[in-house]
Amino acid sequence: MNDTPGWASPGSAPSEGQGANVRRPSEPADGSSRGGNWSSTQPPAGQWSPPSAPGTGPHTPPPAGRGAGGPGPGPGGGPYGPGWGQPPAAAKPGVIPLRPLGVGEILDGAVSTMRAHWRTVLGITLTVSVIAQIAIILVQRFLLPDPVEIDPDATGPEVLRQAADSAQSTLVNSLPSVLIGMIATLITTSVLTVVISRSVLGRPVTLAEAWAEARPRLAQLLGLTLLLALISAAILTVGILPGLLIGSAAGAGLALIGFLASSAVTIWLMVRFSLASPALMLERQSIAASMRRSAKLVGGAWWRTFGVLALTWLLTFVVSLIVAIPFGVIAMAVDGGGIESVLTDGSMDFGWPFLIVSGIGEVVISTITYPLSAGVMALLYIDQRIRREALDLELGRAAGLPGYDTGN
Repeated sequence: MNDTPGWASPGSAPSEGQGANVRRPSEPADGSSRGGNWSSTQPPAGQWSPPSAPGTGPHTPPPAGRGAGGPGPGPGGGPYGPGWGQPPAAAKPGVIPLRPLGVGEILDGAVSTMRAHWRTVLGITLTVSVIAQIAIILVQRFLLPDPVEIDPDATGPEVLRQAADSAQSTLVNSLPSVLIGMIATLITTSVLTVVISRSVLGRPVTLAEAWAEARPRLAQLLGLTLLLALISAAILTVGILPGLLIGSAAGAGLALIGFLASSAVTIWLMVRFSLASPALMLERQSIAASMRRSAKLVGGAWWRTFGVLALTWLLTFVVSLIVAIPFGVIAMAVDGGGIESVLTDGSMDFGWPFLIVSGIGEVVISTITYPLSAGVMALLYIDQRIRREALDLELGRAAGLPGYDTGN
């Protein structure tokens, strides 16, 4: 493991089907996991101490080890912590303890990174969000076609035609915003992943350093993002298209069933590949290798990964709603012409005041939610490597913690 966010190549990882070269901690001395030459009878926990040796007696606290998250004590320490019978507290050089993480610790680690490196986090998120919103506002104001007007008196086939035209217009109008938002998310996620990887080691990082680390990976990260989007679109198209081609009421039902089935497949795949982005950034692998890496890490932990991602999405949605509602009310209030157009003919022809105020709200939302989402994704990746590959020992060595500098 090196001191850069790359850490270690997945080639030597146990999850890749090769032997583990990382020295694992010893078995618990309380008999909870006996094996090998352990005696079948052991003293009760908390009523004895390991044989004293220089620097290892009962009055000498051992170095912080893996704690409750690992199978045994940390490197170089005795089997018990200060409380005897309890595992020693895990070392915490940065924003997370070096052991398998709980859901709350993953969320807390993301928030702690925002607090510890607020200048770097705010610098990248605010800059990218402002540029992205300016681009979206200019595109909406000058490049997009006017929304399709709906005739309230239309009947029969005319209603279907207007609905199709309206759906097409909505798709065309939203596509530029989606693309700009995707690029903004990609840039912030890449830089923030580097920041989080440093914060785990308790090391400072400037915006220039994080950008220098992330910039060479942007092209591959863009390719990965587009590939996952194309996979999702292809699966949804295959599920919906047969029903749309039939065109009758039965076709509508078939399209609904196909949509639900294809959505389930898409969600399963996206969760399976959810750790590909941090794997690509931190291990410097190719797109295909990072997707395989994610599938290996998520394997056996799909539901847990899905739960953490769903909870993160819910939190970001609630935060977005809390911020968007007041800004939306203010935007509507300062743009009287836009409200009048909505009330009279149902059109959404808002002016500059509405676009500017709502854009400020979007900047605030992005500044809060981008670091949270990127932090959870990166810490989920780290957590899975700790659980499968003892990455906590590698992180302890990279952080220079005492007791972690032993050879493999």
